[in-house]
Amino acid sequence: MPVQCIQTPAKCLGPYSPACKANGLIFVSGQLGVKDGALGATVEEQTKNALNNLKGILEVAGSSMSKVAKTQVMLKNISDFAAVNAIYAEAFGDHKPARICVEVAKLPMDALVEIDAIAAE
Repeated sequence: MPVQCIQTPAKCLGPYSPACKANGLIFVSGQLGVKDGALGATVEEQTKNALNNLKGILEVAGSSMSKVAKTQVMLKNISDFAAVNAIYAEAFGDHKPARICVEVAKLPMDALVEIDAIAAE
């Protein structure tokens, strides 16, 4: 089955697509907490922005947050886990996709959080 790369108005930081479709699945690249070209000032703001970016890409690809099967959350500081969880839970509501959450040494743009996802079409 062919792979279809999804393009959005927002520019990626590197040579990759915001998302790709294959075999009825949508693979969304990691989303930083960027809005209007700038990172949010706090982990809460960055998390909201990253999830809004994720939602927008899913919609362009013909999917939605309710069809997300798995996410991966990368945190600059694992002590932000509770703050990120509160915003994440609000974004997904009753839908609770599988998830991994890890602390990383550094993220692009010195971001505090990055979130990627796999969703059904």
